[in-house]
Amino acid sequence: MLLPMLPLLSLLCLPGVAIAQQDPRAQIALTTDIPINGVSITPEGRLFLLYARVDGSKGPTVVEWVNETAVPYPDLEWNSYNVSKDPATHLVRINSQRIGPDGQLWLVDVGSPAFGAPVILPAGPKLVVVNLTTNTVSRTYPLGTVILSTSLLDDVRFNPAANLAYLTDAGVPALIVLDLHTGEARRFLENDMSTSATFPVSAEGRLLHGSNGNFQYLYADQLEVSPDAKWLYYQPASGQLYRIETCYLNAAFHNASLASILSQYREPFALTPSTGGTAIDAAGNIYVSDTDRQNIEIIAPNGTRSVFLHDERLLWVDAMWVDSKERLWMPAAQLNRGTPFNNGTSLVVKPLYVFTVDIGSGPSPVDHA
Repeated sequence: MLLPMLPLLSLLCLPGVAIAQQDPRAQIALTTDIPINGVSITPEGRLFLLYARVDGSKGPTVVEWVNETAVPYPDLEWNSYNVSKDPATHLVRINSQRIGPDGQLWLVDVGSPAFGAPVILPAGPKLVVVNLTTNTVSRTYPLGTVILSTSLLDDVRFNPAANLAYLTDAGVPALIVLDLHTGEARRFLENDMSTSATFPVSAEGRLLHGSNGNFQYLYADQLEVSPDAKWLYYQPASGQLYRIETCYLNAAFHNASLASILSQYREPFALTPSTGGTAIDAAGNIYVSDTDRQNIEIIAPNGTRSVFLHDERLLWVDAMWVDSKERLWMPAAQLNRGTPFNNGTSLVVKPLYVFTVDIGSGPSPVDHA
């Protein structure tokens, strides 16, 4: 009975032979020739993508996927920034996009034209809001007053009841709190151990290096808000998830004394791995992509970690998305293989894929519509 297994066992022992590990639960939803590091889907099924362009390709970065075609969004002009155009009214470089709990599309503009390039101050960094009914920009929040030339404005989450947005700065470690009514923004926990990184980012078993040859550190990067809006979770891209009660952050916005001691109120939550992206569901489970092991981990509301999915195709899964059909969207962006981390050469293997997997839970009501 064991003899038929011998050829396979012998094959496994041969040097250089590897058996690809794929989980059948992970289904291919999109196939593309351009790295995608962000997906957003309306309850009606409209699909918005963020092209990372780390493969050296040129063109629009924010698109709506219509009839298997990428359509620049909100239009081609907003996606056509160059040095001759006003950075305040064009998308300089979008690092993340998501539909908010208000049903609008929110675009986080780093404000620098290339990874590692200085931020164009003051007009470059901003939060752009697009009305999905009119397909036009409804408001722009300038963020130049809270951004430095070496900042990397990374991502955004919301606290609708407080009318606040939370953002991360992965270039100069800090959390940013934005008053969505007044447009006023402030930095908190700047250079705190919870927003900083003690180790470089790692992917596929290799520490990343920037264009200058130095190890690549990405500070406060991923963030999520609990479904009851009590907690803000955040971490550097190299892992180590912290949390802080939002009531302290919210109060510190108007209380300088409290702002100066916020570090007393943050706490470690989970020893997460080097991470490409996160998402949170209605039950408060946080999904974390492990860029070294091609895993998707779940961090339960009590902080317990478990591996939910392993698939060798999950190469640097970036910003994930939970849709109304209780699926987790996972864009395998291969960012670590891109030009910023390989001396200007793209090692991205095409085609690239966006995967989905059923998770049995819908989106958090404070995260998106």
